[in-house]
Formats: sequence, C-alpha cells, structure tokens
Amino acid sequence: MVDENVITSKLAELEARVARVRHHCPADAEALADDQDAFDLVAFNLMLAVQACVDVAGHLIADQGWAPAKDLREAFQRLQEHGVLSREAAGALGRASGLRNVVAHVYARADPDLVFRAATSGLADLERFSREVAGWVTGRSEA
Repeated sequence: MVDENVITSKLAELEARVARVRHHCPADAEALADDQDAFDLVAFNLMLAVQACVDVAGHLIADQGWAPAKDLREAFQRLQEHGVLSREAAGALGRASGLRNVVAHVYARADPDLVFRAATSGLADLERFSREVAGWVTGRSEA
C-alpha cells in the first residue's frame, strides 16, 4: 500500500529544491562557473531534487512489491513499466540520475555547463516526474 504522506512529503521537497535551483541559478553557464557559491547551491539542490525522485521511486517499488531495480536508471524504468511514468519522464530521470551521481561522487569535477543545462532545461523533467507520480497516486486512491 502506497503511503501517500511519504509521497506527498517527497514531492514537496522536490518542489522546494527546484525553486531553490531557479532562485540561485545565474543567467548563463559562465556566470555559474565563476560564482562558486551559486554553483554549490545549484548543484547541491539539483542533486537533492533528483534524490527526492529516487526516494519516491524506491518507495513505490517497495510498497507495490515490484522487482527491485539494479540501479537508479532501472528504478525509473520500473515506474514506467507499471504505468507510473511516461517513457519520456523515465528516460529523463534516468539521465538525471547520472548528474546526481556526478555531483554526489565527483563533485569537484562536475561540469558547470552540464549543471547549468540541468538547472535550466532539466527542471521541466523534474516537474513532469512530480505531476506524473501525483497523478498516478491520485488515480489509485480514487479507484
């Protein structure tokens, strides 16, 4: 049984992280690379936003008794297989998990251009994840 409070809490955290990324991201990648404080805030909040998505995926997989995922990318594929996410959202979050890993494990070598792209065009993917998960949860509770 899906604990809607856990999902709601994680999606609220995701929304807050996305807002922080928007607030702290400068106008271009060069400015982000030149401002270490902004880079730290943007990269860290992106990592935590993706981690919130990972947490939601893990929670849904465990609660539903679906086959465990071998890695983060597969966790999002598992959600797609069970109708939680669209193919586009699952693919985008699989790619986002790569950025999360770069920030978490090789932070000092994170590419400012990659972080900037994620902080601008990638936020729509995180918001799509939130909408699709919320829609799936709502659909289950209404059934």
